[in-house]
This record gives sequence, structure tokens and C-alpha cells, in this order.
Amino acid sequence: MNVQVIPGTAGTREWPQTDRSEAPKAIEHPQGRFRALTAKNLDTITDYGNVNGDDLFAMRVVSTVLPFRTNRYVIEHLIDWDRVPDDPIYQLVFPQKGMLADEDFRRVADLMVREAPRPEIERAVFDIRAGLNPHPAGQREFNIPSEDDEVFEGLQHKYRETVLFFPSQGQTCHAYCTFCFRWAQFVGDKELKISSKDAEGLHRYLAAHPNVSDLLMTGGDPMIMKTRVMEGYLRPFTDDPALEHVQNIRIGTKALTFWPHRFVHDEDADDMLRLLEAVVRSGRHVAIMAHFNHWQELRTNVVREAIRRIRDTGAVIRGQAPLLAHINNDPDVWARLWREQVRLGIIPYYMFVERDTGAKQYFEVPLVRCWEVFRQAVQQVSGLARTVRGPSMSATPGKVEVLGVQEVAGEKVFVLRFLQGRDPDWVGRPFFAKFDPQATWLDGLEPAFGEDAFFFEDGLRAMTG
Repeated sequence: MNVQVIPGTAGTREWPQTDRSEAPKAIEHPQGRFRALTAKNLDTITDYGNVNGDDLFAMRVVSTVLPFRTNRYVIEHLIDWDRVPDDPIYQLVFPQKGMLADEDFRRVADLMVREAPRPEIERAVFDIRAGLNPHPAGQREFNIPSEDDEVFEGLQHKYRETVLFFPSQGQTCHAYCTFCFRWAQFVGDKELKISSKDAEGLHRYLAAHPNVSDLLMTGGDPMIMKTRVMEGYLRPFTDDPALEHVQNIRIGTKALTFWPHRFVHDEDADDMLRLLEAVVRSGRHVAIMAHFNHWQELRTNVVREAIRRIRDTGAVIRGQAPLLAHINNDPDVWARLWREQVRLGIIPYYMFVERDTGAKQYFEVPLVRCWEVFRQAVQQVSGLARTVRGPSMSATPGKVEVLGVQEVAGEKVFVLRFLQGRDPDWVGRPFFAKFDPQATWLDGLEPAFGEDAFFFEDGLRAMTG
């Protein structure tokens, strides 16, 4: 086993490198380098399960509108093909007919059946995507900052303490989630994409905003980038005094599910771990914001090894996911997920409500059901798993938590509160909405007790114009 020292980090401990020639037999070893499977490879799935021609055609129709991408690790190690189409990971990555509205599905299917000219299909797809709310919660309209006539593309600053950055080299993933609220990043439309490769611009913006304590690298998936690219974004935090106020570095990733070899067998896996360790040793809190939707994603040996290696750098792994029909609309699934995360050293962080975008109609669950699932799941776990918060809606005004359903002054109401807000004064304030058993999002709720508006609406209008 070889050891190497991180360049330029005197006193840093030596980091053991994986001997890839003798990978442990108990760990699933990749057959060569990562290779994505896209809509062109849909026939591949017929080798694994009982997927008929109608299902394949439906997948081709839906993947013409919404992005599709997976890989052999997902197909061979995560999906239980005896349970298809009900297997949760199958639903997580493979397009299903119900992910488009019936009218939209028929429109594209008819064009494909009659072999319409490509420009005609592209026009229909463009119209359908425009109706799927490609940038929910004001991501493009309200979150991208500008100063002195400079627009900071690829950066969002919605909350005072936290800046989101979308590195252009990380605006894809090892596989795509069918529910993803950032699907618009992956469809090849430059008008819809938020991204930047201006590392110096990011650092300059952060240096000019001392109130910012947290940087969230997001995407896509930043962990699809090579370490040498990631280093350009992260290394300055180890030695630039102008960035000392940025104490928390978060990296949003699905790599632990879709390609855990990124941290174990990839050529620069050890380099990535050494980079994370260097940032930790600079005094920063490094948090890997891992998206786990189901306990099934944690059952392979390679993901457990990847988790162990990341934790050995000093980085913390936090688990988060939305509640989704067809995948995890079950309190027992969530309880098992949280227990397994705690056992592996992952901190349960958020249960989200599915956002109002893309294939929402297929995945959305009424808010009252979200609350019931959360409550019944959290009752089954110990205090170590009750770090989780939710169910939370990442809406235009901020993150709004559904605390429960109560009868107050003779009226049945939702009890809500802000976990984060565009105005920090909103945070922690409870408020009430009329109970609606069908409501699935904040915009579908009305104020309780005869009020004309929620307390934050005037302030929100003033901010967003």
C-alpha cells in the first residue's frame, strides 16, 4: 500500500491509497471506468428484467422531454429486477409514463409514431418543458445576485448566510433522479441552465460578503468533477485570509448512491479524499450533503466503504431526500433509512416535500400525508436520528416546515413555521393555514382564521417585486 502527503500541507497526516490491483473481493469492483447509459441504451434494461415493448416506448417518449441517465452500477447492484416496476430504485432512475401529463405524453408519442421531423418534435418538447416550471421558487428570477451591473451567473444567494454555486463542470450526474427539481440543468437548453466556471468570481463575491458563512457546491453533482477541477474551487479556502469567514463548505451529491466508486476506485479517488481532508484541516466544517431516498441505496459494500473513507477525512455526511410516491411514501422505509444512516455515521438532516416542477404530478404527496409519514417514522427511531427536520417545502419565501395538524379556535389548521427565510426575521415563526387534505405545496394553502394573507407576503412582494 502506497502513502502520499498532500502537497503544501506540512504536518498533514499521510493518507493511505487504495491498491486497486487488489481491491477487496467483498467490495463490488467496477468493470472499467464509469460509463453512462442514456436513452440510446434503453434496450439494455431488457437484459435484466421483464420490461415489455410498451414500457420501452413509454420510456422513450418521457425521456424525450425529461432527462434520462443511469449506469451499470445502478442497474446491476441497486435494482431488484424481480420487483420491477415497483422497485424503488427502478422508479428513481427509469422514466415512467405517468411522469408526463396524459395530453403531453400523447402529443410526443403521436409525433414519434408518425416519425415527425426533428424540429417539429423539438418545438413540442420546448412547449411542454416550459409548462413544467423549470426553475421553481424563483431560482433564476430572485436568487441570482447582481452588483454594479455585474450578474453573478452560476451563483445563488437566497439566504443571508448561504451562497449556492453551480460549477459548470459539475452540471451533470452519474445518473439522473426522475423526480429531480433541477432537471432543467440537464436537457441541453442553455437558457435554462445555471452554471459558471469562474472560480475567481466566486471567491471575489464571497470575500465581499462577510455575512456568508456557508458555501454550498451544487449541481448537477460536483462530485462528477475531477479532483483537479474541484481543487480550483476549494483550495483557496485553505490559505486565503479573505475567505476566513466562510466556515462551512457543503457539497451536494448523489455519488454515494449512483457511483460510490468515486471515493474508492476512481483514479483520483484518493486525491479527492486528501482535498477534503485539507479543507477540514484548515478549520472548516466540510459537509457532504448526500441524497438518499431509500435504504436500498445503502446495502452495497462499496457504498459503505465510500462512507467510511469520507468520514476518515473529518468530513461529515448528512442525509436528505424528498418524500415521493412510488419510492418512499412509507414511514417504515424512512425509519429504516434513518436507522441505517445513523449506524453508518450519517446524520439524518431533511425530509423534503417534492417540489412543484418536472414530474411532480407523479411523485407529489399531500402535505397531510407527508406529515403523517414523518411523524410515524420519527416515532420509530432513537434520538440520534431525530436530527432530521421536515417535512420541509423549499418554496419562494424560504424553507417552510409542516409541524402538524391541529384544531385551533374551532378551526382545523396546518401548523407551519420557517426553518429558513429570505428575511431572517421570519425564521422560527409559527403560522397557520386552513387545512386542505389535497394541498401539496405552500402555494396551494390559504391563511387560517379569516386572514387575508400570510404574515410574510407583503415582505416577499417587496423583495421580489
